[in-house]
Amino acid sequence: MKENLLIVWTNGDIEVANKFPLLYSSVILEREYWKTAHLMLWGPSILLAKNNPQIQEQLKKIQKTGVKMSACVVCVEDYDAVNILKELNIEIIHTGELLTKALKNDTWAVMTI
Repeated sequence: MKENLLIVWTNGDIEVANKFPLLYSSVILEREYWKTAHLMLWGPSILLAKNNPQIQEQLKKIQKTGVKMSACVVCVEDYDAVNILKELNIEIIHTGELLTKALKNDTWAVMTI
């Protein structure tokens, strides 16, 4: 049974960010939609996290609900966002490993935005 959710957020559009991955992520654990949740930043979503203080505050609030977060190490380095993401307590990893593990595991649902 799928009880864990991985949201792969790649879109760099602020309206998309606010109206779906950030909004949904902010309520999914407290409403018990999922047992665990993980928001993965990949590509242009990292630029939003780096450059937008409002997005940064939303990410902090989401983390307080228990949602784990990570970001693509290659993208973070390409966008020169290492320091800011570390300040936001977003784990910088090889995201392909986590994504592949989740895709192969029957307890995980994976959603890409």
